[in-house]
Amino acid sequence: MPTFSALARPRTGLFLCGLATAVALLAGCSRPAPAPEPVRSVKLITVGPSAVQMQLEYSGEVRARIESRLGFRVAGKIVRRQAELGQRVQAGQVLAQLDVSDYELAAQAARAQVAAATTQRDLAAADFERFSKLKAQNFISGAELDRREAQLKSAQAQLDQARAQLASQGNQADYTRLVADAAGVVTGIDAEPGQVVAAGTSVVRIARDGPRDAVFFVPEDRVAHLRVGQPVQVRAWSADTLMPGEVREVAASADPVTRTFLVKVAVGGKDVPPLGATVYVTPQLPAGATLQAIKLPTSSLRQEGGQTTVWVYEPGADAASGSVRAQVVQVATADGNEAVIAAGLAPGMQVVASGVHVLTPGQKVMVYKPKFDQMPADKAPAAMNNEKPAAPAAVR
Repeated sequence: MPTFSALARPRTGLFLCGLATAVALLAGCSRPAPAPEPVRSVKLITVGPSAVQMQLEYSGEVRARIESRLGFRVAGKIVRRQAELGQRVQAGQVLAQLDVSDYELAAQAARAQVAAATTQRDLAAADFERFSKLKAQNFISGAELDRREAQLKSAQAQLDQARAQLASQGNQADYTRLVADAAGVVTGIDAEPGQVVAAGTSVVRIARDGPRDAVFFVPEDRVAHLRVGQPVQVRAWSADTLMPGEVREVAASADPVTRTFLVKVAVGGKDVPPLGATVYVTPQLPAGATLQAIKLPTSSLRQEGGQTTVWVYEPGADAASGSVRAQVVQVATADGNEAVIAAGLAPGMQVVASGVHVLTPGQKVMVYKPKFDQMPADKAPAAMNNEKPAAPAAVR
């Protein structure tokens, strides 16, 4: 009779055989290991400052050197407006009028006060003269004469005050007429007949005759390139003629809304464009002065998370290979097909020039080197003769 160990030995062999088969099947179904990431070849450029060749040009508007906002010096209701938009006016010309009724009544009251004060002064003068004669005859004391003299002086002061009030009321009546203080052109109307205006409210805007300015706005990163007295060129939009100009004023603070700086340029020459015309202003750099900045081709830039980044090359142990890392940069403007970098890079860094969208942070790369160097024309090999040899003559 077979023993227990003899019976179990065949089953154990079958179990081991089945286990080996299962392991082989699992090994055959598992995924193969991923292939190693290829080492990409990249072109590099070395960062360094270079001259910016761009020409800055600003769009502006022609305005008068002095533009006044004229208003009445007294309050009232506008009953007439003689000035019209675009009209030429001369100094002393009436532009608008207020209702003068109340001011005429006030002037009449002031004249009545002057008449009353004159009567009081004359009466005090007659009393003083009479008491002076009585004092000469020793009929009154000196104190009584002094009292009469004081009354005369008080009456004279009241008369002077009444006369001053009459003159003031007369001026108030004259102020109901808005008069141009200089020759110019009406550039704006701010009030209409029937409107009640306060003293000083703008009614008419006048651009005075005289010098003209080209007014434009400059962004914050460009205002440092402009200074008072700097020469510029002014070109009219409707013509190609160039006019000399000079920076006359640069705003000390930025506009609170647009965050730009107002610049005024004095325009010279005979053919100055009319008011409101569009002009282009080109600042001129001093002789020998150039703008230095770091420039990169646009192919080296990429957008990541709302920021502009570039790939900076970091050399490895081998001089021909290394890795790349992302570097955030700030682009100031464009100079042709290149981007001017304001911040983020330092001279001497090496940046990937192209193929930036297929790289990842820390990826191993290899510096691209052309296989064949360009050979000078004088050392180029002679061209091969591609002409077919002539066929041999037939043997007769």
